Amino acid sequence: MPDYGVESPSWAALPWSWAAERLARNRNYWVVTASPAGRPHALPVWGVWDDDEHRFAFSCGPRARKAVNLRSNPYAVFTVDDTVECLSVEGVATFVTADDPRQQRWIERYLAKYREVSPDLSAEFLGRNLVVEIAPARAFAVIEREDEFAQRATRWVFD
Repeated sequence: MPDYGVESPSWAALPWSWAAERLARNRNYWVVTASPAGRPHALPVWGVWDDDEHRFAFSCGPRARKAVNLRSNPYAVFTVDDTVECLSVEGVATFVTADDPRQQRWIERYLAKYREVSPDLSAEFLGRNLVVEIAPARAFAVIEREDEFAQRATRWVFD
């Protein structure tokens, strides 16, 4: 990322642990998709990051615009909601179906994270909707503080 000053002698990459901690603790994530015609769509969602699997999952209605978009174009971006310690992840989305044991694991993680905030949230509700999993390809971080902007911009690439 030479345009962000990473070739300067003072540049130091952020460790992945910095990104993983923000992904795990974040409450609201922005998910960005594109329609078949390339029209962008962005809305916040609740979601769960699993750092052992390097996967992100969220739930949405089967007729939600993001679900419609992902059916025809699986490429997506999700971001944390912090505009100072910015983190954006690009990846490919898949729908985790009821016959896949991973769906129940995602639902359990989702409930563990959000049930305190929303006591009426249930596994049945989540199971009736879609569970979308995003496998990251690249992640980008920028710290929007003057003293760190050009010294900390970092990109990670996933297999």
